[in-house]
Amino acid sequence: FCIYFSGICEVAFALLLISIKTRKVAAWMIVIMLVIFFIIHVQMLIDNLDNDNGMFWLTIVRIPIQFLLIWWAWLYTKNPQPKS
Repeated sequence: FCIYFSGICEVAFALLLISIKTRKVAAWMIVIMLVIFFIIHVQMLIDNLDNDNGMFWLTIVRIPIQFLLIWWAWLYTKNPQPKS
């Protein structure tokens, strides 16, 4: 259920980014979602370390990518500047 729900949220938030009126709210929702995912990814890293899982290296690579995605979504939370 959680996987499907998060996928639906990702698509809905992405669609909300299209309109300038909903872009700021959608971006903040994406930032919050990615922070929650970060917490989950850290737990996955710990679990893979404890289980000596071959996927451990992927969980290490995922962490910096998560910060990049949070930063990218955060850029959309700023108010658009009027062009002069």
